[in-house]
Amino acid sequence: MSTMEPAEPPRATATADEPNDLPTAPCSVVWSGGHSYVREGTAGARWAGVDDRGRARFLTDAELRRRGWSRTRG
Repeated sequence: MSTMEPAEPPRATATADEPNDLPTAPCSVVWSGGHSYVREGTAGARWAGVDDRGRARFLTDAELRRRGWSRTRG
């Protein structure tokens, strides 16, 4: 009898070259859902970007983690 191990769930934010933690430096850029987001400020920072219609969109660290993010556009 062979034993099958359950598959691990996909990780939206981690690869071998990319840590799980979002960048914390002001003006850092990450990608989520095909859009770039730039970190604004340090204390109480938020991520600023635009939606599909060019309207401003602001996300917290928690929202960006839930949505999934990457340091590259791909």
